Order: sequence, then structure tokens, then C-alpha cells
Amino acid sequence: MDFALPAELTQRLAALDEFIEQEIRPLEEQDDNRRFFDHRREYARTDFENGGVPRADWEELLGEMFRRADAAGWLRYGLPKEAGGSDGTDLDMAVIREHLAHRGLGLHNDLQNESSVVGNFPFAHMLLAFGTDAQREEFLEPMLTRTARLGFGLTEPDHGSDATWMETRAVRDGGDWVINGAKRWNSNMHSATHDVVFARTSGDDGAARGITAFFVPVDTPGFSVDFHWWTLNMPTDHAEVSLRDVRVPDEAIFGSEGEGLSVAQTFVHENRIRQAASGVGAGQYCIDRSVDYARERHTFGAPLATRQAIQWPLVELQTEAEMLRGLVRKTAWELDRRPHMEISDRVSMCNYRANRFVCDAADRAMQVHGGLGYSRHTPFEHIYRHHRRYRITEGAEEIQMRKVAGYLFGFAGPNKR
Repeated sequence: MDFALPAELTQRLAALDEFIEQEIRPLEEQDDNRRFFDHRREYARTDFENGGVPRADWEELLGEMFRRADAAGWLRYGLPKEAGGSDGTDLDMAVIREHLAHRGLGLHNDLQNESSVVGNFPFAHMLLAFGTDAQREEFLEPMLTRTARLGFGLTEPDHGSDATWMETRAVRDGGDWVINGAKRWNSNMHSATHDVVFARTSGDDGAARGITAFFVPVDTPGFSVDFHWWTLNMPTDHAEVSLRDVRVPDEAIFGSEGEGLSVAQTFVHENRIRQAASGVGAGQYCIDRSVDYARERHTFGAPLATRQAIQWPLVELQTEAEMLRGLVRKTAWELDRRPHMEISDRVSMCNYRANRFVCDAADRAMQVHGGLGYSRHTPFEHIYRHHRRYRITEGAEEIQMRKVAGYLFGFAGPNKR
């Protein structure tokens, strides 16, 4: 067994760092762009007078980062060649996402917006796997160049992780479908051109089959973005959406009729393993910064690092980082070789443990840094507030633990009995 990263991948990380230093870091330092990353970051990014959504100048800066990364061949690295990518593997992406998060806050990798010089594009993978030729033509390239933006409407006011009980309904009417219902935490609706809306089209409440995904243009009559929820980490891009007699044609179906949850599972598996890798990287950043500070900071005549009250919590976190790193990389390696549903429990293990780990690491970094750690002049409160949401989104950690239990006890998964 050889756990060393492939030489080609380590060389790629070095080339990625060089690109960031030459192209992205100068852009981050240009004019007053530092306001988006220093102690002013939340206020600089958020249009508080317009529902708390991202400010236009913040999104313009992200757009320029995307353009530079795409021109250099980095943005689409994880996509197949047919989409202009480099066929980057799940292992590659896990290592790269950890590496970028380990660099700390910056324009190169701002996870609050899921924006990175190496893009995470679950919708692209969904389109390639489930989209028709016409849908790929309409959405794939425009989405990657940000001329089309897609929302994701799965969660509802009364139904979060229990998507099989959703109340949104779509009923056939001739060659069309008429959709009625509501969505909550509907992502990207401040700028989306289309929303991927999940609705029950057949079957009973609680059944996995019978839910269908639809592409719905946001300007369709009856489709309403009612307001945006303000969140722990601002700005927000999570909206409350209502659908009243929204009519779409049959060709708006994304994937097969009644099999929408298969589309959704592809989305969450792509996100969960990469979020886990980012959590390991961001948590390691918090540990490293805390160790450096403890070595430099002197109190009562000695470095903080000499005190076991400082050492032991960081030792615990470093041990967990090493274990998680191995699990995430092994699971990503398996995703490259096995159907994702066979190892869905492992993906859930990685995700819920990594999300919890990075929150613990950020909290400990605040404690080690004392009053400075509590301030916005250090990045730890931002890291905590960002990653705390992942213990709820993409399936709350309790739901992911239930997934692991289902596989463990044979109630779900390939060994269901």
C-alpha cells in the first residue's frame, strides 16, 4: 500500500499555487479588494438594503476570478473533457479542495459562495449524467461562463432532510406540467435564471419514487422569490420561493419522470465529499495558526505553547485531522472506482465528521488566540460561521448518521435485508 500522492498531483498543486500568486493574489490586493477578506468582509459583501444578498461589486470580483481561472485551465479541472475540463478525479478534487482551504481566506477559494479557482460544479455533473442534449446545450456552457445561473429547490418549509414527504406537486395538463408548492433555502435565487424544482408527480408520501425534477425559468408566471433568509454567515443566497400554477412543458423534466431523487443524490454526493475535504483543509489551517501563535505569544514569562491546556486540545484536533484526511482520500479514491450509492455511507461519514471537526478547530483557534481570536481581525469566526451551516445543509449530520446506520445494520444500501 502506497499512501503517497501521485507525483503528477503534487506537481499540479505547485502549479496551482504559482497561478494563485501570479494572477489571483494581485487581484485580491488591487484597489480596495481587501475589504472583502479583512475585518470588513461581511459588510463589504452584503447588500443589507436589498434583502441581504451579495453586493454586485463582490460578485463582479468573483466573476473576474472565474474568468482568469477558466482562461488558465483551472476552473473546469474536475469536469470531463467534453465540458472543457481535464477529467480530474474525485481524489484529485478532494486533495485540491483541502489544499486550497488550507491556504486560508482569500479570493482563490471563498467557500461562502462555493467559489474557487478550481470550481465545484455539481450541476455540470448532473447535466452530463441526466440532462437531454437540448438541456446540455441550453445550460452547460452558459452555466460555466455565468450567463445562466441555476437554483436548487429541494427543501420545503415543512420538509427538510425528509424530501420524500415534500408537498410540492406537479400535475400533467396536456403536454405541460402545472406545479404548486413552496421551497425554502432555495439557493442562488438572487441571480438564478432557472430553478431546478423538485415536485411529487406520483406515488405516496414517503416514497422515494415519484418525485420529479423540473427546470423552471424564474420569470415563469406564478413563480415568486418571496424573500431571502438572513443567515449566520452573510451575505445570503437562500430564498423562500412559492409556486402557484407554474406551467412548464414536458421537456422541462430533468432526468426521468419520478426519479428526481437520483438527480438530487448526485448533487449531494458531489458536494459532500468536497465539503469534507475543504473542512479538513480549513481545520488544519486553524490548527497551524494556533500552533504558531502559541509558540510566539508569551504570558507569565513563558510561551503559551509550553502549557498543556494549550497543547492537548490541539493534539486532539491534529489527531482527528490525520484520521479524517485518510478517510476522505480513501473514500474519494473509491468514488472513482465504484458506483456512488455503494459507498454512500462512507461519504456521509466523511462529511459529518469533517464538518464537526472544522467547527471544533475554529472554536479552539478562537480560544487559543483569546480576545484577538474573537475579533473579526482574525479569520476564525468567519471560518466557524461558514462551516457551521454544513452541519445542517446537504443533509443534517443526524440524517447522515442515519444513513451510516442504515448501511451498518442492513436497513438500506447494497446489503439491505
